Amino acid sequence: MAEAGGLLLAAGAGRRFGGPKALAELDGEPLLLRALRTLTEGGCGPIRVVLGAQADDVRALLPDPSIAVEAEDWSTGMGASLRAGLDAFTETEAASVLVHLVDLPWVGPDIIARVRATAGPEAAARASYDGVPGHPVLLGRRWWPEIADTARGDRGARDWLATRTDLQLVECADLGVGSDVDRPGDLRSKP
Repeated sequence: MAEAGGLLLAAGAGRRFGGPKALAELDGEPLLLRALRTLTEGGCGPIRVVLGAQADDVRALLPDPSIAVEAEDWSTGMGASLRAGLDAFTETEAASVLVHLVDLPWVGPDIIARVRATAGPEAAARASYDGVPGHPVLLGRRWWPEIADTARGDRGARDWLATRTDLQLVECADLGVGSDVDRPGDLRSKP
């Protein structure tokens, strides 16, 4: 199987949430560490984490600070984080990168592994839940320059993905839910 790096986007300020979601905890574990564990147990490697808001506080949680990538323009939206992360992966041998978001605490390693199984330099895949496209998203190396060119604002790879006739949806509803966390109350119970 082709190598798939794990890219964790954790740069947001969490304005609606009241602070960076990377620092929030679920069951006593910061969402940042939960997402890193999920990527690792799902078989991704190498791993990079994109930081922005309160970068020093978030970096302090990382077991290996060398995996941090700072998105200088993180405040402009997810597109900036995705561009910074893809740029960091150009220095690796990864054939593709699996993009995971820090605010998806119910996406487990089995979902990561199922989507990662589609890895390859021309891959374009994403998890779906009962047929509804979600995260994580797997992006083959061939497409990184195109994706970086279109990743703007809070849209990340959404516009690029919308143009793909070869996008593979990987059904994952049998393994979990892809619900994100928008407000602190969302962490109280699993959807």
